[in-house]
Amino acid sequence: MREIVHIQAGQCGNQIGTKFWEVISDEHGIDPAGGYVGDSALQLERINVYYNESSSQKFVPRAVLLDLEPGTMDSVRSGLFGQLFRPDNFIFGQTGAGNNWAKGHYTEGAELVDSVLDVVRKESEHCDCLQGFQLTHSLGGGTGSGMGTLLISKIREEYPDRIMNTFSVMPSPKVSDTVVEPYNATLSVHQLVENTDETYCIDNEALYDICFRTLKLTTPTYGDLNHLVSATMSGVTTSLRFPGQLNADLRKLAVNMVPFPRLHFFMPGFAPLTARGSQQYRALTVPELTQQMFDAKNMMAACDPRHGRYLTVAAIFRGRMSMKEVDEQMLNVQNKNSSYFVEWIPNNVKTAVCDIPPRPRPLLGPRPGHAPVLTTPTAVTAGAPPSRGFLKIPGSIGWKRSAGSSGATYDPTPPRQLDHGTKRHVRALPKRFQGQ
Repeated sequence: MREIVHIQAGQCGNQIGTKFWEVISDEHGIDPAGGYVGDSALQLERINVYYNESSSQKFVPRAVLLDLEPGTMDSVRSGLFGQLFRPDNFIFGQTGAGNNWAKGHYTEGAELVDSVLDVVRKESEHCDCLQGFQLTHSLGGGTGSGMGTLLISKIREEYPDRIMNTFSVMPSPKVSDTVVEPYNATLSVHQLVENTDETYCIDNEALYDICFRTLKLTTPTYGDLNHLVSATMSGVTTSLRFPGQLNADLRKLAVNMVPFPRLHFFMPGFAPLTARGSQQYRALTVPELTQQMFDAKNMMAACDPRHGRYLTVAAIFRGRMSMKEVDEQMLNVQNKNSSYFVEWIPNNVKTAVCDIPPRPRPLLGPRPGHAPVLTTPTAVTAGAPPSRGFLKIPGSIGWKRSAGSSGATYDPTPPRQLDHGTKRHVRALPKRFQGQ
């Protein structure tokens, strides 16, 4: 089978990663003890993509869990699905990274990374045909950003021909825990540009907006945000986990979604998103799903796609629906909104339909069908502007230098996230996007 090794780093990465395993275990009929309690052969047909089957017929996630402090691992173990994970795959330090990218990348993280690589190697060697790696982490903290990017570069050295896929939670100036988040994100994005093949951009500001404005939650918790992320992750991995024709593995997804190697940052969306009180008044039709999935309010990154143009789009519909109707609706969207799609990539919208509907979820309610969408927009700039202001704080740089990194790492020049080769390819875009 085409196996994927899942890695979750830091507190945020472990929380959304654990929630992801809860959701897909439910979809595949796996109980918290690892036993199969499902009712369909389709649930087991491609289960080896994410799970190992033990000699006692238990299904164990092919997951590596790491953090630089023990508290996160304790909370995962004590959770509902804590006993599902293999105990040897928990790797943790004692001191934490303290939201310091340099500690995660150069000191504490560098000391722990060999132990993590040993476990990753062991999981990879047990695979029949490894297709790639999947990492969940945030870019605002210390472990997920610093150690996460260190691990990505080490895995890239050892497995250069495998796909590296990340679910990266971006910091936002409106929803910020610490003052150094822009530093950590700026230092991490450079690593993601160079060393990953596919990056799903998610940010807390967009998730809070969805909870407040769309789902009408008065006091959203991190649990609610994690629920949204896990539903989206479950949706975009549907074609990897269940039988289908399009985007059936990570490499095929990259072929359809990445026009040039460095332009591999995806903006995921999810539909339907409706407040519980309004669900009975809306018809869940293919046109309704199609309209919602391209709505800026349904995107998991706080970036309005109407201010740019789509390079590529992948839409995955779940539930029983007519493929003919899906194709007609997607063609209709392209024809009506042709100015939002670049003309130099023909046939840049791909659709897939999975007959297996998503499971009902407490936050989102019963779902006879839903449609995650992946888009590659021309520019995502939500995380960049604050960095110029924060570069005036010398104390933060001194704190990071003391953690083992040189001053050269913190060149105050604004980062260039597209090289000259890539810029040649985006000259066809409107002038307001060419400089980004």
